[in-house]
Amino acid sequence: MRIPRHVFDQTVASLFAPVVSFLDGDAVSEIMINGHDEIYVEKEGRLHLTESRFASEHDLMSALRNLSQFVGRELNPQQPILEARLPDGSRVQAVIPPAAPSGPVVSIRRFRRQKLTLQRLVDLGSVPSEISTLLRSVIERKHNVIIAGGSGSGKTSFLNALSSLASDDERVVVIEDSQELQIQLRHVVQLESQPSDLHGRGAVTIRDLLRATLRMRPDRI
Repeated sequence: MRIPRHVFDQTVASLFAPVVSFLDGDAVSEIMINGHDEIYVEKEGRLHLTESRFASEHDLMSALRNLSQFVGRELNPQQPILEARLPDGSRVQAVIPPAAPSGPVVSIRRFRRQKLTLQRLVDLGSVPSEISTLLRSVIERKHNVIIAGGSGSGKTSFLNALSSLASDDERVVVIEDSQELQIQLRHVVQLESQPSDLHGRGAVTIRDLLRATLRMRPDRI
């Protein structure tokens, strides 16, 4: 039985109490839970061990099971990997025993509430002004763009900033494995791949979504 949204919103704060304080503001970009008694956070690209703890592995598993029920996905020894979202949109990736022998491992990716623009990146010194001019030209001419980098390097934030350079009269279709992008345009359609159920049915791949998108009159993908 799936948990109603309002019930989940009320219970998540208590179930995830040890990390709730890290979910406020933009200071923390990632929360890493390595078992119930070890929690790291990432701030400005650096990892910090916190003093926060879950009381027991049972408490951490209770929080994860509540989350899995809300998103309508199985979480058990036969299905030990969970992809989900918290009410604020933070992305959760969890792995439980036996796939994680030392105990449940959870990563919570935070997303900035303040949307970055290319000009903001220039002001911060992250993008040289001459490169900014080049990027504006690339987006205006609708050239293909590949953004690559390591985990946590800012790929999503950079793409969000580039998206603001497109025109509001364009239809943009976004295809993602897990919804993260916050495209700053008016006409945006967001699609997300889906895993199969316990019987191997219902999977929707990135390839499936791309094929469908090509028939949805996109100006940009």
